[in-house]
Amino acid sequence: MDIGVSTASLFVRKSTEDALEYLCEEQFPVTEVFLSTYREYNGNFGKLLRSRMSGKTKVHSFHTLTTQFEPQLYSVNPRAAEDSFEMLAGALEAAREIGAQYYTFHGVARLKKTPVKLDYDKIAAVTQRIIDLCKRYGVTLSYENVHWCYYNFKGFFKEVKARCPQLKGVLDIKQARQSGVFYGDYIDDMRGNIVTVHLSDIDENGKMCLPGKGTFDFSELFRRLKDAAFDGAMLVEAYQGDYGEEKELKESVDYLNDLAAKIF
Repeated sequence: MDIGVSTASLFVRKSTEDALEYLCEEQFPVTEVFLSTYREYNGNFGKLLRSRMSGKTKVHSFHTLTTQFEPQLYSVNPRAAEDSFEMLAGALEAAREIGAQYYTFHGVARLKKTPVKLDYDKIAAVTQRIIDLCKRYGVTLSYENVHWCYYNFKGFFKEVKARCPQLKGVLDIKQARQSGVFYGDYIDDMRGNIVTVHLSDIDENGKMCLPGKGTFDFSELFRRLKDAAFDGAMLVEAYQGDYGEEKELKESVDYLNDLAAKIF
């Protein structure tokens, strides 16, 4: 079990390649690479990323900007779906270049306020196709709980997992809070299948901050993860306004490592 930082924590502050280079130079053991726009979804960009990697930092996972193509993978419009699968294949080429094991996936955005009736058989059929494409690139699909997407309530993962046995999960405690769902419910939903955890904190005024700067009980989280047989990667995922100097990322990871050493 390793603790590191997602390049998403440096979004806007640094380009994707500069963020990855920085995290490698700082010797974080693990990272997740956030491919943030269309020009990054190809093998050539993956080669650029690989050229900026150094030391022992491993790319555990990658994710993309959800609304650019992920919802359309499930589109009833065949052309939209095929275009999206082609875009995903390009992103997977980049992921293969940097050795990413997992694809952190949001899926369909629930932007409309009208009720959505989920057809799990149809969702699973497309999800299995995504899983099969990922496998061709040595990547495992991992569904993340996200408050504005399909997986924003307990039970969704189990339903899809029952139909797609190879599916894995990503726990995001920030997204759980924004969904109004206790994060422990998501741990129960994904029990035995969590490969990635996104970490953030929140202060007494409800503002997001780096782990160790707020009030969240990480010891309790770690105990619950251990009980659920978690042995993946935990990644600090913060927004650009959640901290000041970049050195604070290292301080946050050190804080988390000290806590984790007492529990795992």
